[in-house]
Amino acid sequence: MNDTLAGWLQILALVGALALSFRPLGDYMAHILTTPKHLRAEAIVYRLGGVDGDADQKWSAYLRSVLAFSAVSVLFLYGFLRLQSHLLLSIGMKAVAPALSFNTAASFVTNTNWQAYSGESAMGHLVQMAGLAVQNFVSAAVGIAVVAALIRGFTRKRTDRVGNFWVDLTRVVLRLLLPLSVLIAIVFVASGMIQNFHGVESISTIAGDHQSLTGGPVASQEAIKELGTNGGGFYNANSAHPFENPNAFTNWLEIYLLLVIGFSLPRTFGKMVGDNRQGYAIVAVMALIWASSVAIITANELHSVSSQAGHLAGGMMEGKEQRFGIWASTLFAASTTLTSTGAVNSFHDSYSPGGGGMTIFNMMLGEIAPGGTGSGLYGILVLAIIAVFVAGLMVGRTPEYLGKKLGGREMKFASLYILTTPAIVLVGAGLAMALPGERASMLNSGPHGFSEVLYAFTSAGNNNGSAFAGISVNTDWYNTALGLAMLFGRFLPMVFVLALAGSLASQQPVPVTTGTLPTHRPQFVGLLAGVILIVVGLTYFPALALGPLAEGLH
Repeated sequence: MNDTLAGWLQILALVGALALSFRPLGDYMAHILTTPKHLRAEAIVYRLGGVDGDADQKWSAYLRSVLAFSAVSVLFLYGFLRLQSHLLLSIGMKAVAPALSFNTAASFVTNTNWQAYSGESAMGHLVQMAGLAVQNFVSAAVGIAVVAALIRGFTRKRTDRVGNFWVDLTRVVLRLLLPLSVLIAIVFVASGMIQNFHGVESISTIAGDHQSLTGGPVASQEAIKELGTNGGGFYNANSAHPFENPNAFTNWLEIYLLLVIGFSLPRTFGKMVGDNRQGYAIVAVMALIWASSVAIITANELHSVSSQAGHLAGGMMEGKEQRFGIWASTLFAASTTLTSTGAVNSFHDSYSPGGGGMTIFNMMLGEIAPGGTGSGLYGILVLAIIAVFVAGLMVGRTPEYLGKKLGGREMKFASLYILTTPAIVLVGAGLAMALPGERASMLNSGPHGFSEVLYAFTSAGNNNGSAFAGISVNTDWYNTALGLAMLFGRFLPMVFVLALAGSLASQQPVPVTTGTLPTHRPQFVGLLAGVILIVVGLTYFPALALGPLAEGLH
């Protein structure tokens, strides 16, 4: 009874904190993305980079900037990892193997933060700070920049300009992510999280044995890890490790951080398009999906008991931290798989078939509730376009969204967007199951083993980063295949989003008439939620039937 009450209280406190943050943070982000004024620090960055801060870019130039910046980031981080043993603060860590270096570079640049390595035994402090943590900032900022360009596509008319990527990137990092991360890191240190430059130290345990513990700048990386929906842990156990997540308060704060920007961006959207009701409709769909996921995963873990010990503990405690219990673990699991975070405070591989299957389904939704920083909003806006198109077909009139007609060109970009990630996930999982050597990486057979493979490619293709623990992925094939899945899963959708932004910006807005579908009312909220579930259900049901559904019926 006490666990139930504590569980409900932390959920209510989380919802209240997100609601209080929605308006001020959303308005602030809208200001960052629309103000013509540049800070002095930003002007210095533009000058160093040879950027004209007042220039607008065509969607194609914006896209080239995104791809060029990301390509250079992958190459830089790959080199950083390969040269690690020669760097300062390497604390004795060796150079990272080529395939693993590629996988890790692709992972952090794409905001995935999939980790096929143990952080405390593979990465030195400088690589963690100047390599991985830096990408946590800029990869999150890239997502927000791309959704800003899409929103400008709705607000501009008869132009081929959608903003300046370098300005958007710089402002988001300097005005949003960096100052918030500094404040959060201070709170984390005050709450018991470590922040130092200690190397590997040997300590004596109570039982008289010796254990090696690695220190490091954990709190500073943890702040942007959650705020930027990155998820890469300083330690292998991620947010289940007491150095990364010392107590119930830091656990709650980490969940809040990985949700707050995603849930506030719809307010930014409404503010930028000049109709706050549009933002309320989008955030209502996000909240509906998030609440449903939390309820389903929690119910499965509370009522699925595999042993007498689990029954005495009040639910499925396998793979969960005793410090957090069922409620805090499932709240974290639902939130991290509905965003592109991938941080975990429990092992999803040990969840019940229903609970584990729901974490996979969350990612298959495209991580739109609320999704990653920026990527969640542009994902649900593309699905909103699909929903408006479906409604237009029903009544036999040309669909319109926010004053822009949705013709064949726009629908092609939207369709390619929603087909790209499923193709990456299903083809990758199919290849892994077809190759005998890769099947040998499965530590479990049958439906659960297939679920492990499906989860891995779903996580990589959707840029989540969490994993089922029962699969050995640190092989050349998996490092390469999953690295490619991350890159294609991140940047191909961005191509279609920015092309869509350019197509919308070039139009002349059409006036609202009696035949225009209202996209701010509860009916549209229900329509959009239905389209999301149907599109995902039809796409992934066969794969889910072979994995978690078959396991649950076994």
